[in-house]
Amino acid sequence: MTKVLIAGLGNMGQSHALAHHNHPDAEIVGLVNRSGRVDHPDLAGYRAFSDFGVALSETNPDMVVIATYSDSHADYACAAMEAGAHVFVEKPLATNVADAQLVVETATRLNRKLVVGYILRHHPSWMRLIAEARELGGPYVFRLNLNQQSSGAEWETHKALMQTTSPIVDCGVHYVDVMCQITDAQPVRVHGMGLRLSDEIAPDMYNYGQFQVIFEDGSVGWYEAGWGPMMSETAFFVKDIVSPNGSVSITDGNKGASADIDGHTKVGGLLVHTPQGDRTIEMPDEPGHQELCDAEQAYMLRAIAEDIDLTRHMNDAVQSLAICLAADESIRTGQPVSLEEPAK
Repeated sequence: MTKVLIAGLGNMGQSHALAHHNHPDAEIVGLVNRSGRVDHPDLAGYRAFSDFGVALSETNPDMVVIATYSDSHADYACAAMEAGAHVFVEKPLATNVADAQLVVETATRLNRKLVVGYILRHHPSWMRLIAEARELGGPYVFRLNLNQQSSGAEWETHKALMQTTSPIVDCGVHYVDVMCQITDAQPVRVHGMGLRLSDEIAPDMYNYGQFQVIFEDGSVGWYEAGWGPMMSETAFFVKDIVSPNGSVSITDGNKGASADIDGHTKVGGLLVHTPQGDRTIEMPDEPGHQELCDAEQAYMLRAIAEDIDLTRHMNDAVQSLAICLAADESIRTGQPVSLEEPAK
């Protein structure tokens, strides 16, 4: 039985906690929330803490799930590994590349398992999308976005996230990771632009951004993300991959509201286009958000039990973060950013 401590009980943390609550090989030994309270009825019986360090010391977990705000991810992950635990950490791995590399180096030095919350890696439809694109062969054009029209509590959550992380970093790492899995080429250069569309966020933050990334094999990628009540719900969900031999696209036109979390991961159907004709791939019975969190945590537990080599996974997490942070730098400086040395 793996003893699990969960830090952070927001949307993702609560879902990860429920995954372990229902897993036969996991035992939750503590929940960490800033308030020290647990609101979900299925989780109310577990020991609750308001201080991560105290929880780590008193529960002595085998594994820690970190689903707090981004600026604490690296410190919490390193502390957990130094205390003897394996770590699952929500994306982004850190708020800068140096800290992300430090987390990976700590995992390697201490022989701990480190899994980053790239939920699309556990989604059968996205795995099929990547496989179909790779089958076409590169170089590729990646056209990906995820704009979210948010209001009320959802906008409050977005504003809280933007205290530490911009939309193109928070969401972008998922889709840049997809780009990198398809091309396998190193990123070379990133161009970004963004705009602050609300007086409700900090003067040095923007709630709309887009960037272009150029890869060593000639592939080019575009990603766009915006949050807030002003965002349009027309073409807010574009997932399109083009190669010299055709294209693969998510075709489900009825994605629901842009704030629908389940809709962000669902594919519905794929259209594979080649000069010889089109082929439609239906994706019925896709997993929902909780099922995907269940799959992520089951993989983490399996990685510990089976000693799965996570070297590529960790390096990919650093590289996708490096690309998104370069885009953020480009937006803030108005200059393209060169990625001359690949993330190690």
